[in-house]
Amino acid sequence: MDGEYDSTTTVEIFGQTYNVRGEGDPNYLTELARFVDSRMREVAAQVATVDPMKIAILAALNIADEFSRYRKERANAVGIWIEKTEEMSERLGKIIT
Repeated sequence: MDGEYDSTTTVEIFGQTYNVRGEGDPNYLTELARFVDSRMREVAAQVATVDPMKIAILAALNIADEFSRYRKERANAVGIWIEKTEEMSERLGKIIT
């Protein structure tokens, strides 16, 4: 990161305040923090533990699972798109010749 473009954004996650340094829109960092906070609160409501570290790990696993599923769905969609494009190209080739 380039020092002149870094900014510090204060966010709150699960009752703790963090100063996060990064490039870009501070509102985006705040949005991410709210998302993580929301996931941690969802997990906390479903488990017996009150240990914030365990709750954070479970929330991270949930987020990672969601991301992995999304990535697989996206890869499948791209594969289908490529197949359909090739099919259309083949049909057009037959029509043109």
